[in-house]
Amino acid sequence: MSFLTRMMREPDKRLLWKFCWNFGFKGMRAVDKFQKRIKAGEYFPAFLFISVTDKCNLSCQGCWVTQASPSRELDIETLDRVVEECKKKGSYFFGILGGEPLMHKGLFDLFERHPDAYFLLFTNGLLITDATASRMRELGNVSPLISIEGNVEVSDVRRGGKDVYQRTIDAIEICRKHRLVIGAATSICKSNIGDLATEAFVNQLASIGVHYLWYYIYRPVGPDPTPELALDPGQVLDLRRFIVDVRTRAPMLIVDAYWDHDGKALCPAAVGIGHHISPAGDIEPCPPIQFAAENIGDATDLHARFSTSEFLRNFRNLACKTTQGCIIMENPELLREFLTGNGAEDTSGRDTAFRELEDMLPHRSQHMPGEEIPEKSWAYRFAKKHWFFGFGAYG
Repeated sequence: MSFLTRMMREPDKRLLWKFCWNFGFKGMRAVDKFQKRIKAGEYFPAFLFISVTDKCNLSCQGCWVTQASPSRELDIETLDRVVEECKKKGSYFFGILGGEPLMHKGLFDLFERHPDAYFLLFTNGLLITDATASRMRELGNVSPLISIEGNVEVSDVRRGGKDVYQRTIDAIEICRKHRLVIGAATSICKSNIGDLATEAFVNQLASIGVHYLWYYIYRPVGPDPTPELALDPGQVLDLRRFIVDVRTRAPMLIVDAYWDHDGKALCPAAVGIGHHISPAGDIEPCPPIQFAAENIGDATDLHARFSTSEFLRNFRNLACKTTQGCIIMENPELLREFLTGNGAEDTSGRDTAFRELEDMLPHRSQHMPGEEIPEKSWAYRFAKKHWFFGFGAYG
């Protein structure tokens, strides 16, 4: 069954409309407005990723989130103001992260207050119940993006839990029963690339109701970086080659945020299309770079904070000049020197992020000049070129 046929048959039609309009159409308009702002010398991101809490029910390898004591969490009123400010600038899409965001008790109240926005819920799925899925269907403007980090054995090792794989599959089945638009995400590393970067895995997820699959590259960061899991350059190319090939026939959307239509490397934070807000309100370049020079404060003028931030502007300039890939992977020492020189503060909540950067060894990321693999699918090529990454961000 093709992807379009599945989308017409499987999700609730009202949810499908919200997905296409709030996420698809408004997302394209947000990027268009972002490009116009850049040309006018003005800055405000097209998309915003928000970690609403640092609470979590798992302890994953390579995770940068540490639960502080007391835990850090953005209250609903602050979140409400952030979303309102973004909508004023034409940005209606929000990635909701944690920790585990479903541990934030008031989260669905936020979704209910903004039916004209769209929320991608990055979750491990273990807290998804019939009641949770029913509430998401009622709201219509949220899609669960459920992480899968390996097969039965690998999942427990990667996630620091028990029976994680089956519990994740159970969560997908619950979401399918409630006819949600369902996503899955996986961070590809040495221990799972042979199982998850395969057509069999893609088809398995489609058979249980997943509509889009987001592939990440594992980044060895945080208090348990586990650098031996980082992909080598050949494996990064294998992953890119697989993504390009499977897109031409997969019965679902295959998502990445690492390459443009020509296969050239891209960093969303470096080009400024999106930044991250921490559970304490710190404005960070991206989720794993837990350093900031500004905080959202009362969230009444986010535009001023983003447009006048020397720290974010200098970060984007440094990242663009250094690599089109991931600066934290390729040159952690240069990043540490930059952060120190620009007055950035450790926002990790554990006061060890500078030392972690100092101890981190360089790894190759997606930037491999001369080995670009262009998109084969005309649809993905068109979408990336015209709607998302085709705005000449690196000059």
